[in-house]
Amino acid sequence: MASTLTVADVVGLLEQRYPPSTAEGWDAVGLVAGDPTAPVRKVVFAVDPVRAVAAEAVAARADLLVTHHPLYLRGTTTVAADTPKGRVVHDLVRAGCALYTAHTNADSAHGGVADALADLLDLRDREPLTPHDAAALDTLTVFVPQDHTAAVLDALAAAGAGAIGEYDRCAFSVTGQGTFRAGAAANPTIGARGEITEVVEDRLEMTLPRHRRAAVVAALRASHPYEEPAFLVVEHAAQPSGTGIGRVGTLPAPTTLRALAEHVAAVLPATAQGIRVAGDLDAEVRTVAVCGGSGDSLLGTVRAIGADVYLTADLRHHPASEALEAGPPYLIDATHWSSEWPWLPVAAARLEEDARAVGATVETVVSTTVTDPWTLRLGAPDNGSTDDNEGVAQ
Repeated sequence: MASTLTVADVVGLLEQRYPPSTAEGWDAVGLVAGDPTAPVRKVVFAVDPVRAVAAEAVAARADLLVTHHPLYLRGTTTVAADTPKGRVVHDLVRAGCALYTAHTNADSAHGGVADALADLLDLRDREPLTPHDAAALDTLTVFVPQDHTAAVLDALAAAGAGAIGEYDRCAFSVTGQGTFRAGAAANPTIGARGEITEVVEDRLEMTLPRHRRAAVVAALRASHPYEEPAFLVVEHAAQPSGTGIGRVGTLPAPTTLRALAEHVAAVLPATAQGIRVAGDLDAEVRTVAVCGGSGDSLLGTVRAIGADVYLTADLRHHPASEALEAGPPYLIDATHWSSEWPWLPVAAARLEEDARAVGATVETVVSTTVTDPWTLRLGAPDNGSTDDNEGVAQ
């Protein structure tokens, strides 16, 4: 019989996929409301934590609502029910439904918002537009009398050194000869004051996360037999992690800007705005950059990497106009909500998969409530369009 997960269990599964440590520094992600010990049988996924979505989650008898956008991005001093955000909190808490946010950590992750958008275009050889650095690493080198090497190695491993992927206690050692002379005030473990001492020692090397440096050095000093152990710490050069904001890749085959935009309109959920396009509609395009949500801050990055087209949302007049004056990329502008919605079914399916992997079951529901704020577009026929209402939400 499958076990039942708690809110804390589901949060743990979500954060394996979308680590909070990869969220931008200004962001607010994690559990917003709810009892971590409460059972979870049904989870609703949505983009926006607005009252209509909360009502949808309550009507579905969900135990947890997962949204992409934070309810309180800039903090608050009240959750009173006479405020719009406070009403959301009260509606959910009264119904026993917790609220969790995965925002820029979900944007950046493998299989996150950016990849879900890129998948709709079948982009190949994709890379992040703004890659994150992998976790900072150091290498510790220490010289240990050979009889004490195993004990020091174990102490360093217990403090966090020597973990590489699915392996731990990873180390390299080579044997050599150490020499020293103890001073008059020294208390040598081996040898005598004023005498030159030679000792068979191992040069022991282990890699460690930089944030564990202080703990590992403390473990080294505590476990090493010498009064003054000789060691050095070398910082590794930064390496890309493979995650980051946005994606850039190539289409399976060249197409025109018009055809690509028509495909985008067909695969994204419909909204009143539809899809806006800027550039030569007949131009051939192959390299495409994507960024779910507001992406005009990355226009310079997209141009620098040589993308033919940039698909994003919330493009403002001046940045878009100036970008076009400078030449490609051409621009495809969706709505914020529609550009991020494709992640929801991916996240829901992966949560069910991860729950099964730990012997549990959880039901997921993907919200189809259109929370884009615009409800109607009037008097704006597109050049070359055969249907002025094409792409308008029904």
